[in-house]
Amino acid sequence: MNTVNLTCIGCPLGCQIEVMMDEEGKILLVTGNTCPRGEKYARKEVTAPTRIVTSSVRLYGSRNGERMVPVKTASDIPKGKIMDVIRDLRGVSVPCPVHIGDVLIRNVAGTGVDMVATKEVE
Repeated sequence: MNTVNLTCIGCPLGCQIEVMMDEEGKILLVTGNTCPRGEKYARKEVTAPTRIVTSSVRLYGSRNGERMVPVKTASDIPKGKIMDVIRDLRGVSVPCPVHIGDVLIRNVAGTGVDMVATKEVE
């Protein structure tokens, strides 16, 4: 039997969760969570972990001389695709104006998830 210990990020409590799995990776028991979100988070984290990726891309044509705009994935992506996403951002340069939520890269790294702006830049 394998045991994985996690700190839950499903809510502000930060419960210490323990996930017990058999040799094939099947989840047998989740303990330590104080709410249903904790169990859901733990099950997902040990079977198919995902992350939101934040970064920045080059910008041109800004009125105030800003050169970069912060971006993030519109939703979580498989953890194993993070470096592919970062590689896709290299060499990207977007024109102003940029508005919060603008899709700057569609289907980044073949994840099916878009990269969106998180700041207004004129």
